[in-house]
Amino acid sequence: MDISIVIPLFNEEESLTELSEWIVSVVTKHNFSYEVIFIDDGSTDNSWQVIEKLHTKNTHLKGIKFQRNYGKSAALNEGFRAAKGNVVITMDADMQDSPDEIPELYKMIMEDNFDIVSGWKKKRHDNTFTKNIPSKVFNAAARWSSGIKLHDFNCGLKAYKNKVVKSIEVYGEMHRYIPVIAKWAGFRKIGEKVVEHRARKYGKTKFGIERFINGFLDLATISFVSRFAKKPMHFFGLYGTLFFLCGFLMSIYLIVAKFTVDNFALTNRPAFYIALTVMIIGMQLFLAGFVAEMISRNATERNSYLIEERIE
Repeated sequence: MDISIVIPLFNEEESLTELSEWIVSVVTKHNFSYEVIFIDDGSTDNSWQVIEKLHTKNTHLKGIKFQRNYGKSAALNEGFRAAKGNVVITMDADMQDSPDEIPELYKMIMEDNFDIVSGWKKKRHDNTFTKNIPSKVFNAAARWSSGIKLHDFNCGLKAYKNKVVKSIEVYGEMHRYIPVIAKWAGFRKIGEKVVEHRARKYGKTKFGIERFINGFLDLATISFVSRFAKKPMHFFGLYGTLFFLCGFLMSIYLIVAKFTVDNFALTNRPAFYIALTVMIIGMQLFLAGFVAEMISRNATERNSYLIEERIE
């Protein structure tokens, strides 16, 4: 199969028919063998009924339904597990991503040999204050911390080699950082393509202002995990040892002063309590690293979802 198109969605019944017709038109025109996998992330409207009707008309249109809302990362992860195409393309279901970009994305993966191609919504149709400005700040921070020179980490329109999506796990809210996760897994040829960003035609956005706060928290998480997930003791142990040594040396100084300086009241000095506190913090950090090492070596599957129905 040439292409798998993975589309996570939540309450997008109005756009699904038009979007699927547009996708089918594009892939048919270019003679691609394909599948479209809709991931219904616990929709409360008639999205699943629409997907069922679409499947009866075209068996290339498939669906996976979650029993409740797990989030975009869970939906993408399940879609990646199901995808069979040589190239896996993700896009949002709200019609803001254009299916006309599919042929060029496919070409960049298959002919230009990129592992990942990320879309860049250079000209956006969003509110400048609530989306564009925070997005620029967020992307600048992501570029600085990850070393990946992308302009739009959060663009839903991306293309991957099949082996990339089969080699990574997307969990929590990490869908924004799939290129970072892929780089961490050893896939370093990451490209970018300017893509069309369309004004929303149906419904309203499902993401509020909290996504920016969560985005920066996730960035801190992925930066830490990418460096220390397999060796947490290298972080906690290092700083734990430094804290403990600082406190220990301060304590030695105070004890020596107690016996060499006249009228030296050890317990009346703030430095005594600071030294004890620093030593305790150091021990706690060291123990945290030890526990983290045990957890990382015995971690079970992170993703476990209740899938109510599946169409194949």
